[in-house]
Amino acid sequence: MPLKPENVISNLRELRDLTANADGAQRVAFTPTWLKAREWFGTKLIGLPVERHFDAAGNQWITLRGQSEKTLVLGSHLDSVPNGGWLDGALGVVTGLEVVRYLAEKYSGKPPFTVRLVDWADEEGARFGRSLFGSAAFAGTHSIAADRARTDRDGITLEAALKQVGIDIDRIGDAAAERKNIAAYLELHIEQGPVLEDANLPLGVVTGTKGVERYAITFTGQEAHSGSTPMAVRRDALAAAAKLALEIRAIAGKHADSVCTMGSVKTFPGIVTAVVGRCEATLDQRDLDAAILASMFAEAQAASRRFAAEERCEVEWSRIWSIEPVPFHEELIPLCEESVLEVTPATRRLPSGPLHDASEVCRSGIPTVMMFVQSIKGISHNKIEDTRTEHLELAVKAFAGLAEKTLKWTEKH
Repeated sequence: MPLKPENVISNLRELRDLTANADGAQRVAFTPTWLKAREWFGTKLIGLPVERHFDAAGNQWITLRGQSEKTLVLGSHLDSVPNGGWLDGALGVVTGLEVVRYLAEKYSGKPPFTVRLVDWADEEGARFGRSLFGSAAFAGTHSIAADRARTDRDGITLEAALKQVGIDIDRIGDAAAERKNIAAYLELHIEQGPVLEDANLPLGVVTGTKGVERYAITFTGQEAHSGSTPMAVRRDALAAAAKLALEIRAIAGKHADSVCTMGSVKTFPGIVTAVVGRCEATLDQRDLDAAILASMFAEAQAASRRFAAEERCEVEWSRIWSIEPVPFHEELIPLCEESVLEVTPATRRLPSGPLHDASEVCRSGIPTVMMFVQSIKGISHNKIEDTRTEHLELAVKAFAGLAEKTLKWTEKH
């Protein structure tokens, strides 16, 4: 039976109808709707020559046994953000299922190498703020001590939520056992940005995921009455932060793929009749080149000190979180490119600004590559998230081609 991209689109629409409401997808990890999505996915395995199990971190594994134990893994995630889109994550899992079905038919249930599909648990981190939960456990980069007491908006801890779905937080590291025999990992995802659409390209080849430096910045000045304090003598903490918010755009603009974002600003006392005495801001900086990322941080920090001095304020920095850039495999990137060019005349290589489970897999030493499909208007994490049907069909075909090319590549590695 040939590859059927229409199966993927039909299944994605069925999943959307089952797990979304008028506001969008509601498959937040460790919730009843997420469990419903996984139960639905289980029904799609009926009749396939595969095995299904869940590892110690709640990752769902589908295995098509091959003639060799050497393994190709396809993966993504079924969980979503609240009010999310119908394709983010789910596209990769549902396409992976179609590729597994196709390979099982092509090789009469026994491909030359084992093929596995993984649905990672809680890629989004939407409920507890811990992204890449399942893939980090798999990769051995989990942080149990820091994560145990994380709470959602209702005060439920991550540890308690995991227990409700049968996961012992102290044993999630056992998921590393799944790394055995893996030769390569492939992931298909929507771009979640406007680059491919702006270039009029349906598909792109991902060179890696950008490193992230995330900091809290506090400017401290002097609270004062807004009516009686002359402009020349004010120590306005918000003024210093505002200058930095504009400066980071220039800092990022020096580099082709860099981004800098001041995503949160809180002022104190936060009333209209007082000069801001303290301003707390957050800064997120990303680039695929570690040296550029370090340079941007140094520039932003120096700029903050300059602006603090100009406004007669002090400034302090504290790291919130960081992850190094993760370049994908130098031999799999050309294979991905070849696969795309077999179904469409042109493509381009681009880094991913968002993190993905592929980042953690690659960090564990497994050869990894990702393929992007165009996002309409670059919008994701939103109910209007969408991709043209013809582009989804091309993505399924190209991804299946990449899987077959990687199976052949596996013979030599």
